[in-house]
Amino acid sequence: MRRLIPFRCAGETLVGSLDEAAGRTGLLIVSGGNEIRCGAHRGMALLAAELAAAGYPVFRFDRRGIGDSSGENGGFASSGRDIMAAVSAFRTAAPQVDRLVGFGNCDAATALLLYSGEAFDRLILANPWVSDDDDDLPPAAAIRSRYAQRLRDPASWVRLMTGRVNFGKLVSGLSKVSQNQSKELSAMERSVFGALADRPDVSIILASGDATAIAFADASARAGYHGPTVTIDTASHSFARASDKTALREAIIAALA
Repeated sequence: MRRLIPFRCAGETLVGSLDEAAGRTGLLIVSGGNEIRCGAHRGMALLAAELAAAGYPVFRFDRRGIGDSSGENGGFASSGRDIMAAVSAFRTAAPQVDRLVGFGNCDAATALLLYSGEAFDRLILANPWVSDDDDDLPPAAAIRSRYAQRLRDPASWVRLMTGRVNFGKLVSGLSKVSQNQSKELSAMERSVFGALADRPDVSIILASGDATAIAFADASARAGYHGPTVTIDTASHSFARASDKTALREAIIAALA
């Protein structure tokens, strides 16, 4: 059974959804970007229903300024209070839960890691965001990976020779790659991997062809991070395909268990 639960955060009213189950391990899902709590293509709503059917109560919510929640949207960096308010609301609505796990994708994963303190017994982080960039280009590691693939593809050379390549994007991408050759960690990368060093209870899930995941994997190598990681063979950032959803659910259930 799914029910709506309004709760307070910093003078605003947030709205959450609880998929009820009798289990004592609960999952709190934090939405990434500006997504509402159902997730891209209703992916998080479907995941919550499936996990509840497996015995795990699941709580999702809209942070301030998103979806059904009031207030101003301050982005993932200001979502710590929202997450903690959701933790409290979840525990009140499902008092049998004595083990709490947090799950988020992209910047929601980073928010859980950096801003939730000791509220969770375990974290499951999908495609964690580690970029400091504020441009519209993919991370430099993802650009390098994409160009390497295209250089091995004869069709890409045909497109280049026949003028069917956006040279503006090509020049911008090459410029970004050339400016990001340092092996030093950025400020965001230092924050993320510093926090991961203190959290042996974290499980990482990566979409193999996703730009954000490629950037995280590149930073992991430079940071010397070797935490438990599950890689799903997809380029979908939101695990949109049916096979992606199945693999994601199985990885989450394994971490919950």
